Amino acid sequence: MYKKFFWSGIILIFVLVIGTVGYWFIGQKEYSFIDTLYMTIITISTIGYGEIVDLTGNAFGRIFTVFVAISGIGVLAYSISNITALVVEGEVTKSFRRKRMEKLARNSSDHYIVCGIGDFGIHIINELRATKRPHVLIELNKNVIERNSEIWHDEIFIAGDAADSDTLMQAGIMNARGLFAVTDDDNLNLVISLTAKQLNPHIRVVAQCKEIKNSEKIKTAGADSVVSTRYISGMRMVSEMVRPTVVTFLDTMMRDKNKNLRVEEISVPDAFTGKLLSELELKRFPNTLLMAIKVKEDWIYNPPRDFSINAGSTLIVMTTPEENHKLQKTFRAA
Repeated sequence: MYKKFFWSGIILIFVLVIGTVGYWFIGQKEYSFIDTLYMTIITISTIGYGEIVDLTGNAFGRIFTVFVAISGIGVLAYSISNITALVVEGEVTKSFRRKRMEKLARNSSDHYIVCGIGDFGIHIINELRATKRPHVLIELNKNVIERNSEIWHDEIFIAGDAADSDTLMQAGIMNARGLFAVTDDDNLNLVISLTAKQLNPHIRVVAQCKEIKNSEKIKTAGADSVVSTRYISGMRMVSEMVRPTVVTFLDTMMRDKNKNLRVEEISVPDAFTGKLLSELELKRFPNTLLMAIKVKEDWIYNPPRDFSINAGSTLIVMTTPEENHKLQKTFRAA
């Protein structure tokens, strides 16, 4: 498309130069270049003003004008049609892409909804992508969507207010596993949490909170968990000081693109109740390490192989995203 603009522009300039110089010679150099350029422009634009260069009785001048008119009008019409096509095509493409995104979001299931693509939301999105978890992004600012869609071509973006029920419905909240309310406004995060829980009481909501005093309010509104960015930052700084090797280990684990290890949780279905840990055959998963088992409110660290699994237990494992999906699938299939 841009090459068409370039070449049509070059040809149009060529016609203007030929017409200007030609009329200057036809007028026997009695007219200025401004006059002859004006004559060329009104000819190719079909404005219909009177002749600036007198062509009375000048057959060659009339033939030359016909040539300039036909070639100039053709090039001008071609350029205008390209501009029109670009504008219309751009709008149609945007409309088609928006409808496609909405359809993909509505058909999503067991996914996560991220409300707000800000400084905090970016890290959530990167982690969801790294662990291959399906997700839908909601952002009110269309410029932010355009900028990030150029980086993440495969993401599902919904343009709208995440506090609005219709927007959350478009994002497939009824079939979603969880929602992140991570806008830069605590009040907006509160309303998002409230709206999400009203639409889907079973969805897990995690909200960002800048002011720690707003934490309880957001929880009361419906958030299952509230994360204070200032509190987390403070804890991180303490850890950097008193346990730097542990922090380095965790950072390396998060950044390692080859192994891509994460600490994950796996809910054990009732079908496994009474089975020994050895019967799970976790050795089939070479990149998985069982770290602990949560039984109700108790924790069993580094459980032995003859440990008997209870109903409602949760396995805490260090594993890769690929093996995590296999483990989840194995337990769900039981």
